[in-house]
Amino acid sequence: MDLKGYQGYQGYQEQGINDMTPGELLLLLYDELVKRLFRAGLALDKEDYDLFEASVDRSLDIIRYLDDTLDMQYPISRNLNRLYDYFSFELNRVKAGRNKTELDRVKTMAGELRDTFREAQKTGEQELAQQGAGGQA
Repeated sequence: MDLKGYQGYQGYQEQGINDMTPGELLLLLYDELVKRLFRAGLALDKEDYDLFEASVDRSLDIIRYLDDTLDMQYPISRNLNRLYDYFSFELNRVKAGRNKTELDRVKTMAGELRDTFREAQKTGEQELAQQGAGGQA
């Protein structure tokens, strides 16, 4: 792909992201986090330590971003802040010790959190749809 084509594709991607709801963006970040943690595990199994460290570093970047965007006026945000601190602490330990067991634990927890947010978003969308249908009757 030439540079002009790449820039057009990049603009298309950015527009798609700009059109997403906050819930969709959150799920996208969690999907990427779980993907990077999975990739880190595969790299560790293959003893590809450069890819392992890059994947863990990217996971830490995502967690840092999620933490930085919390609205601390809500009690759930304080709980998520503590969870993100735990993820960061454990991933730094994983990176230093190349510990697959701890990596799998964080990956499982991140996946469960993503699934919880996905379910909450679906429930919220269903409630909005029901309200909209009820308001038009």
